[in-house]
Amino acid sequence: MSDEKDTAGDRGPADEEVDGTGEGIVVQAGYRPELRRSLHSFSIFAIAFSVISITTGIFLNYGFGLTWFGPAAIWTWPVVAVGNMLIALIVAELGTRIPLAGYAYQWSSRLVNSTYGWFVGFAGLLYMAVGGGAVMLVAAGPLTLSEFGINSVTHPHLNLAVSIIFMVVAAVANIISVQFSARVNNIAVFTEILGTVVFSVLLIVLWGLQTKHTPYGLSILTNTTRLSHSPMIYSFAMAGMLGIFTLIGFELAADMSEDAVNPRHSVPRGMIYGLAISAVLGFVALVGFTLAIPNLAEVEKSPLPLLTIAQFWMSPWLVKVFVAFVVFSMFAIAVVGTGAQSRLMFSMARDNMLPASKTLRKVDSRTQTPIIAIVVLGVIDIAILVYGYTQPNSFGTLVGATATIPYIIYFAIAVAYAVRRNQIESFPGAFSLGRWAKPVIGIVIVWTMLIIGVLTLSSVFNGADQFLAMGAVLAVLWYGTVLFRRLQRGEAGVQPLEELNRPQP
Repeated sequence: MSDEKDTAGDRGPADEEVDGTGEGIVVQAGYRPELRRSLHSFSIFAIAFSVISITTGIFLNYGFGLTWFGPAAIWTWPVVAVGNMLIALIVAELGTRIPLAGYAYQWSSRLVNSTYGWFVGFAGLLYMAVGGGAVMLVAAGPLTLSEFGINSVTHPHLNLAVSIIFMVVAAVANIISVQFSARVNNIAVFTEILGTVVFSVLLIVLWGLQTKHTPYGLSILTNTTRLSHSPMIYSFAMAGMLGIFTLIGFELAADMSEDAVNPRHSVPRGMIYGLAISAVLGFVALVGFTLAIPNLAEVEKSPLPLLTIAQFWMSPWLVKVFVAFVVFSMFAIAVVGTGAQSRLMFSMARDNMLPASKTLRKVDSRTQTPIIAIVVLGVIDIAILVYGYTQPNSFGTLVGATATIPYIIYFAIAVAYAVRRNQIESFPGAFSLGRWAKPVIGIVIVWTMLIIGVLTLSSVFNGADQFLAMGAVLAVLWYGTVLFRRLQRGEAGVQPLEELNRPQP
């Protein structure tokens, strides 16, 4: 193990259950507790709910779904919701038994080894680095400009500038304190509901009262009129981006485990409730928006189809209020994503897995946040945003990569857990799959492989494939030139899994 890592005496799992804070397992893992535990159950739920962000996912992908499968694309949502809930159950088991910052990196390293953990952890960093930029550039920026009557298509540089500003402000929010960023996410729970669900219900009411004429009835919900002329099954799979992109990210709540109070309880509940509520409310929103389509051909061709629908039914001032709620919800994703990303980098750095680990793992004594990691990641995130901006298909590159990487991580976690679950089952925790664990893990492995195949084999996401290939090259280069020798010398990596459950005298 690295001599750079901090320890703080010996305490066992039983001690954690006594103090109720989660510090016991941090010490048991060989670390000194440094992050401020201030996130209670609602804040952990808010992180999961805000990262999923049905508002963002639907705004980004509704038009894509229409293109591939018409209005009937909404029926891919419940299919993805069921599959991803099984993923959440596995993540909940891991989150309650290994409640450490660094989530997938920590789990993979301890279930398999630190080499495996390095590649999974790097994928996590890459996912969060590309995700924020994707949302800001493709959705938040254009919507913000629309509030001032500016078309982002004709003013791409202005859209880029607005997107960068959002990223900078998100980083600053995390530097101030974890409590401040938590407040942003707590508010985002309500803006998500107001900006998407309440608005879509209002559209259902207006549609039902026939305040304006539309040529469609309930049959619009099963209409498969689309711009794409691909085979039906392929089109349905591509339309699944509605849920594939949206119903992910809940596991980032586990990345904040060392900021959480009583994480063994709050983290699994927050993730499961966050996904379940998002799935239900998101489908309600999809039904509302679809019923309210005034002209299918115009909506399918619109760069912002939901905005086109809203402008048909509502007065301009109400549309502006709606868009403001949506933009705030998207900004909250950048805030929570930056916080989770910095915790992952902090976790990997304290194990000496990264370049300049000694610097990146530093936590400010006043704010108790990893400020240097936040700043470094902010620069990297903006660089990736600019890279996506320069690509011919920003959506395919940034949004495609944001959708693909999480499922690669889920697959890697599920495989690792399939091998070692028997050993970890005895660990203390507030959630367990029991005898259902093996079938759930098996289904998740198949499910994630299917989604990875759909996303990587489609020509639409060639830009994302190239981005992932470049990321893989970087990961292999660092491992081969430096990290492998560190691990061989015992200067990096984690303790064996058994140490987390070892009784202390």
